[in-house]
Amino acid sequence: MNNEAEIRMKGMQALIGALGLVDAERFMAAASRDRFNYTEWRRLGLPSLSLRELADEAKRVSAQCTPSLSQPKTSA
Repeated sequence: MNNEAEIRMKGMQALIGALGLVDAERFMAAASRDRFNYTEWRRLGLPSLSLRELADEAKRVSAQCTPSLSQPKTSA
């Protein structure tokens, strides 16, 4: 089981992997700025997946984006 700091880090890595750095920051700002109803967001905003399927997908995305975050980007 992950501690809170690990969950936050992995969550940010997943957001950055899915949205890119700028849009991940925009998402975080919008979520903290707006009145956020987690129950409604969970019901309407997430795909129709079981908790296990959602966790598996999150792990898959996190595994894909983690290496790219730890390596410096080079310009072509």
